Amino acid sequence: MTQPSLIDRIEYLPRRELQAFGLYRVLEAALIAALALSPLRELAGPANLALAGFLAAAYLAAAFVLLALGRSQRPLSLVVLAGALTDIVAATLATHALPGVGAGIAMMLLFNVVAAAMLLRLRYGLAVAVLASLALVGEYIWTLLGSGGQPRSLAELTMFVASYLALAWLGHQIGQRARTSQQLADSRGAQVANLVEINELIIRRMRTGVLVVDGDTRITLANEAAMLLLGDAAPDPHDGRLATAAPELARRLQRWREGAGTDGSPLQLRPDQAEVQPRFARLLADSDLSLVFLDDATVVSRRAESLTLAAMGRFSASLAHEIRNPLAAISYAVQLLQESRGMDDADRRLLQIIHQQCMRTNGIVENVLGMARRERAKPEHVDLTGFVQRFVEDYRATMPIETDTLEAGLPARAVPALVDPAHLQQILTALVQNALRYGRMPDEPARVKVRVSTQDRNAVVEVMDRGPGIPEGTVAQLFRPFFTTSEHGTGLGLYIAGELARANQATLRYVPVPGGGACFRITLPGPGGMLPL
Repeated sequence: MTQPSLIDRIEYLPRRELQAFGLYRVLEAALIAALALSPLRELAGPANLALAGFLAAAYLAAAFVLLALGRSQRPLSLVVLAGALTDIVAATLATHALPGVGAGIAMMLLFNVVAAAMLLRLRYGLAVAVLASLALVGEYIWTLLGSGGQPRSLAELTMFVASYLALAWLGHQIGQRARTSQQLADSRGAQVANLVEINELIIRRMRTGVLVVDGDTRITLANEAAMLLLGDAAPDPHDGRLATAAPELARRLQRWREGAGTDGSPLQLRPDQAEVQPRFARLLADSDLSLVFLDDATVVSRRAESLTLAAMGRFSASLAHEIRNPLAAISYAVQLLQESRGMDDADRRLLQIIHQQCMRTNGIVENVLGMARRERAKPEHVDLTGFVQRFVEDYRATMPIETDTLEAGLPARAVPALVDPAHLQQILTALVQNALRYGRMPDEPARVKVRVSTQDRNAVVEVMDRGPGIPEGTVAQLFRPFFTTSEHGTGLGLYIAGELARANQATLRYVPVPGGGACFRITLPGPGGMLPL
């Protein structure tokens, strides 16, 4: 199936050229009217004045009608065909009525034929040329047989016919190339416009603030991130000077322009805004426009922290593997010594201390390895009521809690959730260990409760204690890696628990208890709330 010609599509039709063609037709009609109705008719020689006058009036009226149609939203190919047929009929009658200027009229018709061929398909353009040629031949025969006058020479007629056909084909080729070039230009223009819009959208959505500053330190462009980072200092659209919006940033830019180098220290534009890391670049080599990039210092620090954490994770995992072998040997040796019958109570106490430290060191190694492995969650349908009940019973049976208490607060019905049981076991173990270790008042046993409930169609597991709680200044850093308030901690327990919760599309957060104590809440998705990964 061939693609339709551009002439069939209104948006690519050359309306201005068609209007110029219509104006030329009006000029032709006016010249014929002048030759027929004014003293200029003497230049035309012997003439059929009645036919010439009628033709002049009719052609002039038709020319104005066709000019008006060219400005409307009608199918323009039909307007071109109708105009070409009108021109051929008018030129034929004018040649017969004004034989003295027949050659000039035939020359004027040549332009009409070429213009129509440029605006129409090839077969229609050639058809117009053939009709014009046949009209000239018909007028020649009419003059020769009908009126008995002296027609133009046969050689002249032949040259006009050949010119009509040849120039019609040439005009179509020129018009086709012009339309193809116009289509290509429109396509490239649309692509450029799309690329400009995409670039503007990317720049607007960039997390890095971008400012374009001219030589007078006036802000000419700013993306959304820059406006957010500037905050209340955002430039006034009527002033727009960087010195007004951010004086210190303007001073650094001026020093950079003077060749003093870039000050890489973070900059706080306003007391209530985050610090930014400014960078400068020249837009063009011969331009006074400068680009100012504003990076959120907190994002940069988090990125650096992430890279450091990744490197530390790889290093720690390698180190942990090396520690496990001698640690296992020490633990095995302690077990053999404890089975010896010739040891007194003091020695057994020392072996117990060694065993406890081995277990503590092994727990640290497991935490480090868990952080490095980042195992993918394998969620299952779990009844949290039964799971927490078994967890509390197993923990009390395997871990000595002495005078401390650990109990489960369970609803009367089942609470379904979608979670990896191994991950949930590890999260609860870390939270309960922290609660038993730190959630106690001085000289009092720890009281820890693991409660199961539902909130907004989500399953919730809470680990609560009756200890002193957590200071407000520490809450924001609880889940950061390597943050700890204990000299015996690694700062990885809560971090790994939070990562495991996120792996299961759950949330782990600290909830202060009004009556005293601390509460860590795990919000788990229900069986229908898990999103595909």
